[in-house]
Amino acid sequence: MTTVPPGARLTRGTHLGYATGSIGTAAFGTVPGLLLLYYLTDVLGVAAAIAGLVVFAPKAWDVLLNPWVGGRSDRTEGRWGPRRPWMLAGGLALPPLFVLVFAGPGAPPGVAAAWVGVTFLLAATAYGFFQVPYVAQPAEITDDPDERSALISWRVAALAVGILLAGAGAPAVVDAFGGGRDGYLAMSVFVAVLLAGGMLGAVIGTRNAPTLTRVRSEGRLLTTLRLAWGSRPFRVLLTGFVVQALGIGVMLAGVPYFSRYVLGDAAAGTLLFAALVAPAILVMPLWLGFSRRFGKRRGLLVSSGVFTSSAAALGAASGGGTAVVLPFVVLVGIGYAGMQMFPLAMLPDVIAADEAASGQRRAGVFTGVWTAAETLGLAIGPGLLGGLLALAGYVSSRGDDVVAQSDTAVSAILLGFTLVPALLVLASLPVLARYRLDAVPTQEVPA
Repeated sequence: MTTVPPGARLTRGTHLGYATGSIGTAAFGTVPGLLLLYYLTDVLGVAAAIAGLVVFAPKAWDVLLNPWVGGRSDRTEGRWGPRRPWMLAGGLALPPLFVLVFAGPGAPPGVAAAWVGVTFLLAATAYGFFQVPYVAQPAEITDDPDERSALISWRVAALAVGILLAGAGAPAVVDAFGGGRDGYLAMSVFVAVLLAGGMLGAVIGTRNAPTLTRVRSEGRLLTTLRLAWGSRPFRVLLTGFVVQALGIGVMLAGVPYFSRYVLGDAAAGTLLFAALVAPAILVMPLWLGFSRRFGKRRGLLVSSGVFTSSAAALGAASGGGTAVVLPFVVLVGIGYAGMQMFPLAMLPDVIAADEAASGQRRAGVFTGVWTAAETLGLAIGPGLLGGLLALAGYVSSRGDDVVAQSDTAVSAILLGFTLVPALLVLASLPVLARYRLDAVPTQEVPA
């Protein structure tokens, strides 16, 4: 483990190495939320309510798993540092487990749902092993807030690339291999390659990253969790972020339904997703410049406002077809980019402030709670959409069967893709407006 003096700058290799991991997190964070609910309802014929539960339950497990992984990685010592051994374990296990999610039986629907539920639970566990320590790293490899913002901007740019590759590429692979179970199995192999490349690339790419010396946390997990939740900046930031994750989860899960049943063009899903994510690659430097001039908190509020207003306008424009809808989706994507970058840049500041004040290494616990809550929000989103579709009388189907949906079901899909996400992000703004973090002087932490 390499120590680094306060204020030291990170190398370009560390920036790139760390950012690579976001290609893997993007793939797993995006594809299940985008396609798994639809795969269950429209390929395996699982009822919408049950499908929503299958998508939600494995991610709910992360509420227990992620803080445990965070606490254990805080106490891990060795020449690889506290985080990279856990990242390696997750990076090796997740790719084959992701393929298994889509490699199970196609009938009967109950057995198919059970297979997906169990394998998805195992995949979510492997993902937690990587994600929690990965998110903890920025607070430990630099104590400069501007440097952390730059590091996170690299990460979010890579995240956008990963989301674009996985979110746009996965549906394209499904279509290229004829759809149905064969198409989804081919897609899972494609995504597994992204997972392996991104996650193992981060393990290798951060091998020379410095690690600030911290006092090892010896507290019990529940005690440390209470201490983490006792940080008001963390509590406020997490609450607002989770509400936003819920809205994003609903929107992502609604993409294939919106394309097929509102726009009448199932192939439009790839275009919609590209329009949602591609702007992040272009506007990330602009959001980074905004944060340096006006602050991260204001940037988060402004980007959330852009998302909210654009998503609401998208609902009104949906009757105009794909060409009319796409510009509004681009505006949503501009807001979404800021909503991804700013919280991820603010979290290391909160962790560093806590460690400077306490002398305890609690980054893993903070990020364990954070990723568990984020995952839960993103999982509740598809579950919420599944419940909404069930209430609206959505009819599931198998394979290439074409089922006419009622006007009520189509309206529910429209609301789930536009107004519901807009209202959820709007609800987060009063919470995030309360975020405050006093500057903490840079100081050495005793070894």
